[in-house]
Amino acid sequence: MASKSSASDAPPVAQGVEIRDARQADLAAIQAIYAHHVQHGLASFEERPPDLDEMRRRFEEIVARRLPYLVGCIGDAVTGYGYCAPYRARSAYRYVLEDSVYVDPAYQRRGVGRALLASLIERCTTLGYRQLIAVIGDSAHLPSIGVHADAGFLRVGTLRSVGFKFGRWVDTVIMQRPLGAGDGTRPGSGSDPCG
Repeated sequence: MASKSSASDAPPVAQGVEIRDARQADLAAIQAIYAHHVQHGLASFEERPPDLDEMRRRFEEIVARRLPYLVGCIGDAVTGYGYCAPYRARSAYRYVLEDSVYVDPAYQRRGVGRALLASLIERCTTLGYRQLIAVIGDSAHLPSIGVHADAGFLRVGTLRSVGFKFGRWVDTVIMQRPLGAGDGTRPGSGSDPCG
């Protein structure tokens, strides 16, 4: 296991990162970022990158639900993206979302993912959701686990060896963060995404 970096060893936080709503014109860059992670990493358990039409379908599904789908930009370059989707389809889960954040490999460890996650948390809280779940591929994916922990997520479990990718078994780490009042009040008090 690698030793922890000191603050002076940490890469600089990306300066001038603009977080904005994703647009159709961003989908080619989003698809390229995701394809890299599918082909080279364990953050996604997909093994073949979806094509642009499939990424468009997924984007439109999230946007139609009025859920956040964001991009992080430096200048004109889309450097990462993130969105929130329903955690599960059954009605009792209606106040819970799951986040997904992917960063262009050329911009990793520069604060893009951190900025995207912070914006997703803010948006979902404003919408009235109560819990945000992170399902992180690979228990050794320390950067993602660390960014989520820094954003207030707690590690609530590990599903051992639930994925098989790149010739090995891979864990999934489950992290959770309350939004707004969390479970401190009943739904319907204040903003309510479902009512």
